[in-house]
Amino acid sequence: MSARLKAVPEEGDAEAAASGEGLTIEQLASETGFTVRNIRAHQARGLLPPPEVRARVGYYGSEHVARLQLIQELQADGFNLKGIKQLLERSGESAARLLDVKQLATAPFGEAEPQVYTAEELAERFGDVHPKSIEKVERLGALVPLGDGRFEAPSPALLEAAEQALGQGISLRAALAVIEQVQKNAKSVADAFVRLFLEEVWNPFAEQGYPEEQWEEVMESIRGLRPMASKALLAVFQLQMTRAVEKEFGREIERRFGG
Repeated sequence: MSARLKAVPEEGDAEAAASGEGLTIEQLASETGFTVRNIRAHQARGLLPPPEVRARVGYYGSEHVARLQLIQELQADGFNLKGIKQLLERSGESAARLLDVKQLATAPFGEAEPQVYTAEELAERFGDVHPKSIEKVERLGALVPLGDGRFEAPSPALLEAAEQALGQGISLRAALAVIEQVQKNAKSVADAFVRLFLEEVWNPFAEQGYPEEQWEEVMESIRGLRPMASKALLAVFQLQMTRAVEKEFGREIERRFGG
């Protein structure tokens, strides 16, 4: 589950929740990282369903664990308790599913892992770089300063592309200008695909009250969204790149060698 959880559950607690035996409020607190006081407060606010009472002891199940994990995730993303309550009321008993959707939708895309470089390693690859170019690299998010002369590259492939451009005689300043333009255009494309998913898949599903039989279909749509968008974007780009090269080089050849 999320790395934000504050405590590692005891093995016996997790087994008890999964088996249906239930957790006491103390065990629930241990598993989720919430305090007993916070759990009771969330229950009083209507954010958490009441436990099953057996022999005057309240027992909590896996649905309570999922609900608390979702609350924690949403709070970490800036939602206040009022907004969380409204969301949970609209989603009914689908808290665990919503957590799955959130984690799936926000998972890193692509296989490449971020890489950390020292200033010396970057200087070896790119030589002396003007301070303004360094500022632009950081502003574009291609490098994130970590302190102590270390930088993280969220997308190492982007650095590799810049390095290849330098190897072909293109200045870093010019390469960064193109990367900035591509970044803006890519954001517009990404926004368009997300809107498409929300309008065509998620919103109709939500308006129907999150029917249980459609959850897996919606999850599969989320899994396929980014690969589908990437494939479509690459196909369109390749087509447009071919047309642009033919057009511009045709003009250049005609200008240079035409009669």
